[in-house]
Amino acid sequence: MAVSMMTEVQHRFIETNGIRLHYVTRGEGPLLLLLHGFPEFWYSWRHQIPEFAQDYTVVALDLRGYNDSDKPEGVDAYRMPELVKDIAGVIRGLGYERCVLAGHDWGGAIAWAFAYEYPELLEALIVLNIPHPARFRAGLQMPQQLLKSSYIGFFQLPVLPELVIQAGDYAALTYAFRGMAVRKDTFSDEDIATYKEAASKPGALTAMLNYYRAIPSSPFFQKSWGILEVPTLMIWGEEDTALSKELSMQTEQYVSDFHLRYIPNCSHWVQQEQPEQVNRYMREFLALERRLHGQA
Repeated sequence: MAVSMMTEVQHRFIETNGIRLHYVTRGEGPLLLLLHGFPEFWYSWRHQIPEFAQDYTVVALDLRGYNDSDKPEGVDAYRMPELVKDIAGVIRGLGYERCVLAGHDWGGAIAWAFAYEYPELLEALIVLNIPHPARFRAGLQMPQQLLKSSYIGFFQLPVLPELVIQAGDYAALTYAFRGMAVRKDTFSDEDIATYKEAASKPGALTAMLNYYRAIPSSPFFQKSWGILEVPTLMIWGEEDTALSKELSMQTEQYVSDFHLRYIPNCSHWVQQEQPEQVNRYMREFLALERRLHGQA
């Protein structure tokens, strides 16, 4: 999959918010912009790119700090306001007025923040295994979720997290993917090697961890939240070991047009572990939104 996926997409760069971001693209039509999570890069969407390129211009971004995108120095460069500005610049820089935005994990957190900041740029929002920020904040009051999220505190330490993740040929990455997955054949040796290669690029690992180190100083995690008017689909792998299923519940109180789909026997890596189910739910949601808005 890795070799064929690498050759079937076009690799490009775009200037936005004072940095250069790498992305891959395939297809023609309305823009579907895909945002990956930690510790991934655009490759985590390898099962969605060919599927949705039949109807969309699919763009899978390397977020700042990841893989071949620029890696600005300092924790402040990874605060949520900067991450959101990156996405606005990408959409406009590609020549689109609106898009469908999909995000998983950290990409989903950015997508939530973006939807509140720039709702006029979105046709629809799709988030995968990432709770609404208000629900996540509430979830941290639960002992079970607090324990599951303890890694966030560890990642904010200087130097040590980098050393731990790099040890044993990035054994922590292998464990993160295969250890958390329900289906143990989800990630091939080639997939794991591809993720290790991206994380080992100069400056990448520190940049990736700086997303977590920026949390205490980011207003995104302290603000109050109103009602989001952007049509939203949440897809949730029920066996997520990092995020409790309870975090997905009660989200409808924050989103006026909300759709929730659970996938049983599926981990945090939902779009990689159950791609056919994820693709089906995404297609059903997007088709529904097109019909509701009178689009072909």
